[in-house]
Amino acid sequence: MTIHRHVRLFRNGRNQAVRIPREFELQGDEAIMHRDGDRLIIEPAPRRSLLAVLAELSPIDEDFGEIDDPAPAPVDL
Repeated sequence: MTIHRHVRLFRNGRNQAVRIPREFELQGDEAIMHRDGDRLIIEPAPRRSLLAVLAELSPIDEDFGEIDDPAPAPVDL
């Protein structure tokens, strides 16, 4: 069963906006919007991969000291 709800459009500065009713709320704080003919479709933005998040980080300029990493002791199986 498809749920329909009449909503009002309003202006927010130079942008047109719509309040999304609670039953249509999307997770997160970003969405993807596109047109399909006369329809305006708003979908949740896919979660970014860890690699995408790490790629946006700036390099660390700290110099890390040497790490004492001795060879493991032999194990008798």
